[in-house]
Amino acid sequence: MLKYHFKNKLFNIVSINFIKNINMDEILEILKYTLPSFILFLTVYIMIRYHFRSEDRKRRIEITLASQKTILPIRLQAYERITLFLERISPESMIMRLVLADMTAKQLQTELLATIRAEFEHNLSQQVYISQEAWEKVKNARSNTVSLINSAAEQIEPKASALTLSKMILDMMMEHKSSLTAQALNQIKKEVQELF
Repeated sequence: MLKYHFKNKLFNIVSINFIKNINMDEILEILKYTLPSFILFLTVYIMIRYHFRSEDRKRRIEITLASQKTILPIRLQAYERITLFLERISPESMIMRLVLADMTAKQLQTELLATIRAEFEHNLSQQVYISQEAWEKVKNARSNTVSLINSAAEQIEPKASALTLSKMILDMMMEHKSSLTAQALNQIKKEVQELF
């Protein structure tokens, strides 16, 4: 303990003598060399930091632009395919394509529902490229079309002619006053306009 105490006292005496021996000129002389070095270091550090941030920002912008060049055409194609899907499942479009003279109402109903199912399954992957809101409206348009077809089929005899079912479907559509697919088509148009 005495040894430690002696060392501590000796250190304090040497420190005090050192501080007393350093005069103001020596301190200014030391600062004359260290202060400009510190300022230079700080300036270089700030410049390098700014440069790296700027380069990182440029790199992110380039990556975003490159992905936009790749993704934008795919998204546009998805919107086109969904629009085509909505047009193809509209009852008036399907009736024009599918009604044959010797079909019964039940056969037409089955054919209409199978067409909707096949078209939907064919375009199922497009949901990846469109918004959730647009996809929900597309699913609602499909469900509403299926419901309309089934409701019309329930109101007539299964053995009735396909033309009778067609007329019933078109009459029920007129009661809706707007297309079953109109909301989905409007949402898709809105989203495509936002891309540009």
